[in-house]
Amino acid sequence: MTRHPSDTAGTERRRPRPLAVLDPHGILALSRTLFTCTEQSEIVRLAMRQVSALGPYSAEAGYLATGHGLSRVPGHDAGAPTVDDARMKELGEADGSVSLPERPWNWAFGLRGADGLLGYIVVSSHSGPDEEGHFLLSTLVGLTSAALSLAATRAWQHDNAGELSRLRTERDTALQQLDTMRSELHLQNTVHETLARVAARGGGEDAITQALYELTGLSALIEDRFGNLRSWAGPDRPTPYPVPSPTSQEEMLRRVAREAGPVRVKGRLMALVCPRGDVLGVLAIEDPEATATEHTMFALDHAQRALAQELIHMRELTEVELRLRRQLIDDLLEGTDETSAYARAEAVGHDLQRTHYVVVVHWPGNGADDSFTRAVEQATAHTASRPLITRRGDRVVLLTEARPDDHAVHAALAHELGTPDGAIGVSTRCDSPDGVPRCYQEALRALEVRQNSRQRSGTTFFDDLGLYRILGPGNDLRELEGFVREWLGRLIDYDAEHDTELVETLTRYFDCGGNYDDAAAALTVHRSTLRYRLQRIREISNRDLAEVDTRLNLQVATRVWKIILGGRR
Repeated sequence: MTRHPSDTAGTERRRPRPLAVLDPHGILALSRTLFTCTEQSEIVRLAMRQVSALGPYSAEAGYLATGHGLSRVPGHDAGAPTVDDARMKELGEADGSVSLPERPWNWAFGLRGADGLLGYIVVSSHSGPDEEGHFLLSTLVGLTSAALSLAATRAWQHDNAGELSRLRTERDTALQQLDTMRSELHLQNTVHETLARVAARGGGEDAITQALYELTGLSALIEDRFGNLRSWAGPDRPTPYPVPSPTSQEEMLRRVAREAGPVRVKGRLMALVCPRGDVLGVLAIEDPEATATEHTMFALDHAQRALAQELIHMRELTEVELRLRRQLIDDLLEGTDETSAYARAEAVGHDLQRTHYVVVVHWPGNGADDSFTRAVEQATAHTASRPLITRRGDRVVLLTEARPDDHAVHAALAHELGTPDGAIGVSTRCDSPDGVPRCYQEALRALEVRQNSRQRSGTTFFDDLGLYRILGPGNDLRELEGFVREWLGRLIDYDAEHDTELVETLTRYFDCGGNYDDAAAALTVHRSTLRYRLQRIREISNRDLAEVDTRLNLQVATRVWKIILGGRR
């Protein structure tokens, strides 16, 4: 930009050093320069030279109020855009925007004293100032106004000692404001630097609450959205920590969400951590005596932002880890390269070198969403190592180091889901990744046997299947169908032709160990009806149910028909 001819080299040497942004000492030095200047035009020029030091701003023109209106201050850059003097008169002593070519934001800041308007400084920028920029520009305008007022009174200060005293008071007030601003900026910088160090060191939630406690002197805490304590820093931590009811917690979250900033709730200042509208937790400070200051609120606000970034980062890492773990177990169930499997397992923190078991869980009415998976994770959380877990349809599949207890996992799941009507199948031990597909089929087999047995809920281990292990996956289906036709074919055909249930009756009879009362109850028929059906079975099949080998083959045939063939006729 071309310099105005009046800006000589000597003038340049007399200019004060540019004001550093957010430097209270620089502002104080400028104020002393302004207050010692006796020429009003020079005061305005000094202020205009400092505008660009406050941020991405330019001083386009300066004006002084005279008895005939506004007079432009000479000495500005000759190449600067022309400000419409008529527009300046239209402002009527108010602040307002002006129009300049190629300047998206232009504003006339009024310089005012006790008797009214003293002049204007016109500032432009490529965008409007933020809160900090507005504060600094306003501070500069205020100092300039005070300096103009002081200069105007020096001409007649010997005739008006009272006015001089007032102006001195204004000066002292301005200096006091500068001291206050310096103190406030120091506190704000302390907050910024402290939380920046926490973020740089990756300290996590505990580091954030500790920093907030040190900054405010009040105990700081983090809760999850359900009211469970995640972190506490400071004295007087409650033991045990009280957890509110779901209803009261949701009401509190709604109340805090309605406000723009922290909300006081029962001796606490609470702020929601909800980036992208999703509540991830609550940050709070204990303040039962209501001693919180603006500095406290500033620190809480910035700690809230730091915590939001931390929780978002943690959620993203968790989602990535979960996806990698699910991809790993899905590939293991289908069969994958052993070397790759070991490397991928190590990457997600899982030791695949240990012995594992495949567990398949099915709970009727569950499995449509991730809540069932989370319930299974919760029920198996007591195991020594976190299992790999995935979902296959309405079933959840785990690869775990610990062989589940006969009843503990089922009981825990029944408690989590509110019903015991579910089944669990457990494989034999698996010593290497290439054995996982086989163990998966064993767990499915154990689950299938359990769900087709008389007691359909509970846990079944493949080790305990006995005869059903022989009838398990891998057998020739045609041979099994031929065996069933040989021993039950006549009964199956009779049932199909007459819409009867003789095969099911025989199956239940064997399930109940040949006990008439139990079998009749299982079939919900009268004892005499059961006797009649068994007699018809003897007649149609031409088999003697009392003969040992015949009875064994018939029982095996009913099991194959029920379990392997799924009751197909």
